[in-house]
Amino acid sequence: MEISLFSTTSRGSWCYSSESLFLKRVRLPTWQQGSVSIWPIKRNERPLLGQTGLLTWKENRVQVSCSLKKDILVVEASSMDEIYDALAKRLVPTAAAAAASNPHLKHIVGLAGPPGSGKSTVAWEVAQRVNKLWAQKSISFDSQVEPPDVATVLPMDGFHLYRHQLDTMENPEDAHARRGAPWTFDPELLLTCLKTLRNQGSVYAPSFDHGVGDPVEDDIFVNLQHKVVIVEGNYLLLEEGVWKEISSTFDEKWFIEVDINTAMQRVLKRHISTGKPPDIAKWRIEYNDRPNAEFINKSKRNADLVIKSIGF
Repeated sequence: MEISLFSTTSRGSWCYSSESLFLKRVRLPTWQQGSVSIWPIKRNERPLLGQTGLLTWKENRVQVSCSLKKDILVVEASSMDEIYDALAKRLVPTAAAAAASNPHLKHIVGLAGPPGSGKSTVAWEVAQRVNKLWAQKSISFDSQVEPPDVATVLPMDGFHLYRHQLDTMENPEDAHARRGAPWTFDPELLLTCLKTLRNQGSVYAPSFDHGVGDPVEDDIFVNLQHKVVIVEGNYLLLEEGVWKEISSTFDEKWFIEVDINTAMQRVLKRHISTGKPPDIAKWRIEYNDRPNAEFINKSKRNADLVIKSIGF
């Protein structure tokens, strides 16, 4: 296989290369940005796994880049399915380690990105793949027992403020129009939920009823058997106020990078599918969703791993 390294200026940090089926850290000569691109030779080549993830999957090219101000992996491939598989294989060893140790131990991933980036899809697809891989692993030991799910998803949507809370704000009309902005959530409640999960190993959390337009209390249960919890939401990697403390609770911080116009087209279709007239949907995009997305994109620098979104 071929390994290509790219750089721009001179600084020093870590990047990674492959050796056999493992990755090792390599000290790069003073670079600010580097990337490792792997092209497999054999069709049956398995993924390369390591402490920071995998570099190749089957016969397709997966590129992993390292930002050298800190260890940030940028993962991209020819399809989202490849990325889902890669991220799931990255998390399975973590689930195994947690299952073998403290029953309260959780590996909590914070997955952020702008509206329309596919956060919910990525979170659920990765969690399902982790559970499938875990089931295959468990069946090899006891084919008579159905293994429990070890991965689950906790959406941030359930931590929206209620509509009646928006009604009490200084400008209720604007509060409803800007619903989805950071100040229309309850970050203190989310932080309490995450602390309970971390300390006790299980927690009840709210979901969000899009038909009613309000949270549903205690509708999601993360139990002791869940070892990997993917928390997905817009503002999880912010470093202002309570959001900064929320961000610090995550073991890994993922961010989905997407073309903002593509994301807004997805959000527009979503608005129209829920019954909003096209002109109202377009107005909401420009007044609320796009400004939120531009603000969220600034938090990408706080991620450990950046996922390059492609069409799905």
